[in-house]
Amino acid sequence: MKHDLSRLRHVVMDMDGTIYRGEELFPTTLPFLRRLESLGIGYTFLTNNSSRSVDDYIEYLYKFGIRIRRKQMFTSTLNAVAFLKSGHPASKRLFMIGTEVFRREMEEYGFHDVNMTDEPDAVVTAFDTALSYERLCKAAWWIKRGKLWIATHPDTECPTERDTTLIDCGSIIACLEKVSGRSPVVLGKPNPEILCEIMRRNGVAPEETAMCGDRLYTDLRLAANAGVTGVLISPDPPEKIPGNFADITVIDLEEFGKQISLAKCGKK
Repeated sequence: MKHDLSRLRHVVMDMDGTIYRGEELFPTTLPFLRRLESLGIGYTFLTNNSSRSVDDYIEYLYKFGIRIRRKQMFTSTLNAVAFLKSGHPASKRLFMIGTEVFRREMEEYGFHDVNMTDEPDAVVTAFDTALSYERLCKAAWWIKRGKLWIATHPDTECPTERDTTLIDCGSIIACLEKVSGRSPVVLGKPNPEILCEIMRRNGVAPEETAMCGDRLYTDLRLAANAGVTGVLISPDPPEKIPGNFADITVIDLEEFGKQISLAKCGKK
């Protein structure tokens, strides 16, 4: 069965809302990671946020006492890199909508950020906190001329504690779709390709993988789309969660860890 935890070899975890909330690490996170390590189970952190680089996240996790290797962090930016390199290797010149961090990381992987006058091979849309009207118009112009168009993730709004709304990639997509009459290839959660890429990199099969998260229609939809065990982290009992389709629902990572130990070793 899909949720046979005795076969579990790798756990993929959402970040904000699953292992921490804002600047506060959940008390169950570090013991859960130690439990996975003691059981020989690998793990990867996954985020749709394209505004931070892998190195930024490694540094951010380090301040919580979480020390990981680069291969244990996967972002929607890396998903875009993998998608272009495997499916469109000739598309090196990109018209990018994204933060400076995003564009710099894409360039580190061999892509070139074209200026406003040069012709690109493709248009790539990501979260952009400094998007200009001129650049948005130019992206629409290239999209209307049939250029390959991909987007890093579908999130319409970026969570913030500030008194404002942070328009995210999905809202930029909606604007460009309206004016161009086209839709992009949308990567990131819940597109299964992002999870399939993690499984490929770690040499595990869907039945050996679990996806943990706190959001049904991103994290758990991703799990269902990729055919892996979906684990919903929620303080509410399963029967109280409308439309809950998770394979496993737990209060926190500690409870999930106990279930893994019981399946693997016959004890919690």
